[in-house]
Amino acid sequence: MRLNNKSVLVTGGAGFIGSHLVDKLILENPDNLVVADSFFLGKKENLNDAMENYPDLKILNQDCTEYEQMKVIMENEGIDVVFNLAVIPLPASLEKPAWTFKHNVDIAASLCELARNDLFDTLIHFSSSEAYGTSVYAPMDENHPLNGTTPYAASKASSDLLVSSYCETFGIDTSIIRPFNNYGPRQNDQSYAGVIPITIERILQGGVPVIFGNGEQTRDYLYVTDTVNAAINVYKNNKTRNRVLNIASGKEVSIKYLVTLIAEYLDCENKIIYEPPRIGDVKRHIANVYLAEDLIQFKPEVTFEEGLKKTIDWYKSSFTRGEPKNE
Repeated sequence: MRLNNKSVLVTGGAGFIGSHLVDKLILENPDNLVVADSFFLGKKENLNDAMENYPDLKILNQDCTEYEQMKVIMENEGIDVVFNLAVIPLPASLEKPAWTFKHNVDIAASLCELARNDLFDTLIHFSSSEAYGTSVYAPMDENHPLNGTTPYAASKASSDLLVSSYCETFGIDTSIIRPFNNYGPRQNDQSYAGVIPITIERILQGGVPVIFGNGEQTRDYLYVTDTVNAAINVYKNNKTRNRVLNIASGKEVSIKYLVTLIAEYLDCENKIIYEPPRIGDVKRHIANVYLAEDLIQFKPEVTFEEGLKKTIDWYKSSFTRGEPKNE
């Protein structure tokens, strides 16, 4: 399947992963490309390159839980394909658990209803490795139990089950990709930020790097462009339909190694300090990516160390320019 004759919608397209996906979709020469984003975390400046390379890009300030408003977008834009990345992030669920859970599930429900009512053809739904919780066995394949430890994780697991149920019951055309820990340029470095941008920003400002817990907890990091390339290939391959695919490096990185490496790359002389563990923090993540290798010939192109250097260079450049932050 190709995208060059399609009208494509990216929900959450002004966010970190979403904006990189938009950049890659432009290279597929779609007939029409639309972004719908509530701008809870997304930033219009994340789409600066996209707007330059695709002047007809439409950017809509839209809460994707609103069925009737989304229906109008589908009809007006003749949408064929939806890549769903709209989400309220994990840290928000520790402050507003019920709202985060409901909002994330409502996004999935809205899109599933739109697909059921034939308002677009194909849904590529983004899940999260957080749905698994801490590894029960390693590496973690797609049959790993869904033991999420935060309301965010529960919302992602619930959304996945909802999407799968619509596929089984109503025959909607859908695939679910389950990315592990993404990193790269444009990752939010302010409210609800992840460990990589927080640590980089803290060191650039002369602060002390911080690790929550003992630092032995592990993650499976994947550079963002590898994830969006995989998402496009998932759409193109019908064998992925009604399947969940892990998208990850298949390698384990400890938080201690990660923070130490960032400090080393930035010539930070301040000693790392350790704080109490965070609520619901996953202890271990490492993916089995055999299914993605088999169905879409998935293979990461960027090593962890290469990607981390690129990421640090981007944040250093942004810090030097004094770009406005996403508060």
